Amino acid sequence: MARSKNSNNFLSQVKWGESYTSLFLGAVVVVVALILVFSFIRGKNVQNEQTQSTSTEDQQSISGQKTYVVKQGDNLWQIAETIYGSGYNWVDLASTNKLSNPSVLYVGTKLSVPNVKPKTVTLAAEKIVNPITGASYIIVKGDYLWDIAVRAYGDGYKWVEIAKANNLSNPDIIHPGNVLKLPR
Repeated sequence: MARSKNSNNFLSQVKWGESYTSLFLGAVVVVVALILVFSFIRGKNVQNEQTQSTSTEDQQSISGQKTYVVKQGDNLWQIAETIYGSGYNWVDLASTNKLSNPSVLYVGTKLSVPNVKPKTVTLAAEKIVNPITGASYIIVKGDYLWDIAVRAYGDGYKWVEIAKANNLSNPDIIHPGNVLKLPR
C-alpha cells in the first residue's frame, strides 16, 4: 500500500514538473519571437531612415555645394558613375574631399561633390594592335583583362564589364584557352 502511495506522489511530481517545463519553454519561445520581431521592425525603421536621409542628402545643395552620403557597398568609381555618368571622375571626388586613402569609405560619410564635367578616356583606333571585334574571345598566354578591353572596346577600364559578364571571382587570374564573353 505504501508503495502505490509513493508511486502516485512521484507521478504527480513528474506531471507538475512537465507542466512547468512546458510553460518555461513556451515563454522562452515567445520571448525569442518577440526579440526577432522587434529586431526586424527596428532594422526596417533604421533602413527607411537611412534611405530617406540619403535620398534627400545625396544631391542636396548646401551653400551651393552638392553632397553625397556614402552608402553600404559604395566606392568612388560607382559614386562618380552615379553623379557624373563617368567613373573617371572618382579622382575629382577624392581630391575635393582630401581622401588620404580613396579606396576606404565609411558609411554615412558626407562627400562634397565638385562641379566638374564628366571625364571620358578613349584610345585612338590606330594605337590598338589586333583589335577584337567579336562577341567572344579565347584567352592566350600573356593576356590581361585590361589589354583585352583595350583591344575589344578601345577602353581598358571596360575590363570590369568583361569580368562581370563572365562572373570572374578574381579578374587577375584568367587562363589560356578559356573563352570570354564580350558584352556588345
